[in-house]
Amino acid sequence: MSWQAALTLAVPACVAILGFFVAYVVNLRLAQRSDQLAWVSRQLSDFYGPLYALVNATEISWRAFRANHRPGGSFWGDPDNPPSEADAAAWRLWMSLVFMPLNRQMRDLVVTKAQLLDEDQVPDCLLTLCAHVSTYEAILGQWANGDFSEHVSAVPFPRQELTKYAVESFGPLKSKQQRLIISTQQSARSGPARLVRSKMLYHS
Repeated sequence: MSWQAALTLAVPACVAILGFFVAYVVNLRLAQRSDQLAWVSRQLSDFYGPLYALVNATEISWRAFRANHRPGGSFWGDPDNPPSEADAAAWRLWMSLVFMPLNRQMRDLVVTKAQLLDEDQVPDCLLTLCAHVSTYEAILGQWANGDFSEHVSAVPFPRQELTKYAVESFGPLKSKQQRLIISTQQSARSGPARLVRSKMLYHS
């Protein structure tokens, strides 16, 4: 067999091998991006998205409550100007029916979905949230028995820290999801295009 004939047989084989290699690399990268996209999407749908929504719902509810009850200052923090019985009753009502149900949902997210955290350890604001909810459960139990001697948890609600964490976590993660979606779509389109161009180059 002449070297021209051997070359004629070898070139298609090389092109086929090259095409297989390109397809393998493209599919590998696409799979990696798809896995990363699936992980980020799960983080958003199962933890950071619900946490962001609950934190904002809590903040809006708190502002609505304070607009009608002792606006402009501390609710329980001024011993010289304690809340009236009507304000204290409103506090118990809102805490029982609005704030604690929201807080419990956030606590349950932390307890059941901690594996979705971006951090290696649970942030302090989330641990404080869990402790706050647990200590308030005892207070709500006292209220149910007609004991209104306590109204405030020994562990304050981490309002500012929790809001900051939810906002600063959700926004960048949502942007990362959008970048991964675009990157995955571009890779899915460009992979077959590379193979087509390589074949056209050989046959031209």
